[in-house]
Amino acid sequence: MRLNDARPQKGSKKRPRRVGRGIAAGQGASAGRGMRGQNSRSGGGTRPGFEGGQQPLYRRVPKLKGFPLINRKQYTTINVEKLAALPANTEVNLASLKEAGILTASRGALKILGNGELNVPLKVQAAAFTGTARSKIEAAGGSCEVTTAKGAGAKN
Repeated sequence: MRLNDARPQKGSKKRPRRVGRGIAAGQGASAGRGMRGQNSRSGGGTRPGFEGGQQPLYRRVPKLKGFPLINRKQYTTINVEKLAALPANTEVNLASLKEAGILTASRGALKILGNGELNVPLKVQAAAFTGTARSKIEAAGGSCEVTTAKGAGAKN
């Protein structure tokens, strides 16, 4: 057995330090709180979150909308109703939509949203689909292919 193996017996309790009981006790007079200052006084101390007058963290953080994402993915979005104008069995991707004049600018990878109706079967290639968009394209007899989100996050 070594000295660092010595442990108190299981269930034993160390008696609490009795402070402010005279100088001989080792914790007399100031009771280990120091000589002066806010925390030495009775009732001293501050409320939780107080930072000494500095604007506290809970007031410094942005409110309401949450924190902005630093590298958020940006998509070029288009609704299914815009794709209804295309001829049947067309391959739809970002480049073909620009050629057709349906899209004029791109803010990143293509994302298909589900607003509107679609009755034409199309082969759609996009980085992302909403659930309703996917179901409407497949219900019209088309197919959805998820491509790698190459342009997502970067403005082109």
